[in-house]
Amino acid sequence: MYETGQCTDKKHRYQPGVIRKYGDIINLMKRTRNVMGLCQYNSLRYEKLKGDKAGLSSVRVNDQYRIEFEERTKDGEVIATICNITDLSNHYK
Repeated sequence: MYETGQCTDKKHRYQPGVIRKYGDIINLMKRTRNVMGLCQYNSLRYEKLKGDKAGLSSVRVNDQYRIEFEERTKDGEVIATICNITDLSNHYK
């Protein structure tokens, strides 16, 4: 979805605005040195998840959707492993 701007899976069809914002946030995550840099963007609402999603972190795409991703430690810094984005999920379902 990041590369093509669309999803081939019929179950995961999103509005163009959601896809555009998703791409913008992935680009921002790529430019950010480490995940702590995401904290400076209050609108992303960066958080480490708990419970059955322990070990994952997330940022907000909009009021309805979040990007969930894994964090890794590299050279003493915590970084987001963007290539392992787990889910663009409806946060409230």
